[in-house]
Amino acid sequence: MTSRILGVVREQVLAYYFGAGSAMDAYNVAYRFPNLLRDLFAEGAMSAAFVPTFTKELATNGKASAFRLGNYVINALLVITGVAVVLGLVFAAPLVRAFAGGFEDVPGKLALTVSLTRIMLPFLTFVALAAAFMGMANALHHFFVPAVSPAMFNVSSIVCTIGLIAVLPRFGLPPITAVAIGALVGGFAQWAVQWPLLHREGFRYRPILDWRDPGLRRVLLLMGPGTLGLAATQINVFVNTVLATSQEVGAVSWLNLTFRLMYLPIGLFGVSIATATTPAIARQLALGDRTTVRKTIADGLVLMMMLNVPATVGLIVLAEPIIRLMYERGAFQPSDTVAAAAALRFYAVGLLGYSVVRIASPAFYALGQSRVPVTVSFIAVLANAALNAALVHVMGYRGLALGTSIAALLNASLLLVMLSRRLGGIEGPAIANALVRITVAAAVMGAATAGSYGALVAGLPSGRLIPQIIRLGVTIGVALAALAVSAHVLRVPQFAEGVALITRRLRRR
Repeated sequence: MTSRILGVVREQVLAYYFGAGSAMDAYNVAYRFPNLLRDLFAEGAMSAAFVPTFTKELATNGKASAFRLGNYVINALLVITGVAVVLGLVFAAPLVRAFAGGFEDVPGKLALTVSLTRIMLPFLTFVALAAAFMGMANALHHFFVPAVSPAMFNVSSIVCTIGLIAVLPRFGLPPITAVAIGALVGGFAQWAVQWPLLHREGFRYRPILDWRDPGLRRVLLLMGPGTLGLAATQINVFVNTVLATSQEVGAVSWLNLTFRLMYLPIGLFGVSIATATTPAIARQLALGDRTTVRKTIADGLVLMMMLNVPATVGLIVLAEPIIRLMYERGAFQPSDTVAAAAALRFYAVGLLGYSVVRIASPAFYALGQSRVPVTVSFIAVLANAALNAALVHVMGYRGLALGTSIAALLNASLLLVMLSRRLGGIEGPAIANALVRITVAAAVMGAATAGSYGALVAGLPSGRLIPQIIRLGVTIGVALAALAVSAHVLRVPQFAEGVALITRRLRRR
């Protein structure tokens, strides 16, 4: 939560200084290149391939053997990402021109994008190391420090932006360069903050690398398809960015800002649940306990739905007031609020799909069946490209958000069907029953949300910060109360368990 909230603060700072203009568009496209590689290769594939392999090595051969594997993986990542960064630096100009050719219509925009891309490319190496450290820490049952490490990226970005934005023009550099420098510093900090934790566990870095090591070969073999298997969401977002460069100025920034805002519930709930579930599934499969695996996956999915279905409804109903309160100041204009809110509503439709993939896809790698998510991801990417190419001509940039959401839901649905077949079921009837109850509870919450906000808008003056905070705060309070009552009446299992857990802890205290 700390990391995601700081991420929102970071977006607020960028919106204040740069709004949704050409400079922000250039940064978002430039950042998309290393960030895409990070999500596909450094973080997504590492989670799917490294965590189960490291966990198995730790369980069967002990810490020394597992840490040796960790050193092999770290050094392999240094070699692979180093080559990728060098190639990116050399071919940055043709790469940007190929994917953002529409920027040539605005003088200086394409050149600025190339310059920012070159500054941020080494970010990939730092976050690859951070992902390896995170995998080892999770396998050793440490979750807090790895989970909060991305906060260091956000802190660095905020500090560098505020501190350098007035200084860099004196050296002939555009102010947006401060954000790129902040991203690079943040990548380093995200890796460095995890080092003390692993050092206390006994890990020592060694410059050793054996490409023939069975553990390393397994990780690398899984990372190839693992990259593709977890790629659908990020490739789809990248396709959106490319198509958005042909839309009006600001479209890239609106889509980027709202996608990150939509990702707040995924970061709070989806990633957190998946981070805890993946090592558990790997351990249970190593013990051959498929019954417990099915229950673990089912519990994770229902908990995911309990948190993200209401979040979807809330984002759809309150899209405009949320964006207005969070971003509408400085260079971010009321017209930007309306445009971004439209994109947020369509992105929110796919929230559950994005979250489910976080649990379902790594489960296949733990099963050693990496081809399934690769195939499903390929289908989802093709569906997204086809949908977006069609919808962008009908709905403009809004169609890009809708197409991505539909593709995410398709990806999640196919993965669940295939996972159920591989495991002999994942308690489908119980999951479906819970989904129906949760959806009804969320619908009641949505009606209460719309009604209460409409009444507050009529009773409180608009346009000022304090009334905005009061309106939104009271509305969210009413929404949560309506959700709690309806979930209790409908006997949603995870809600009742959560209330019981909190009650027991409060009584003990």
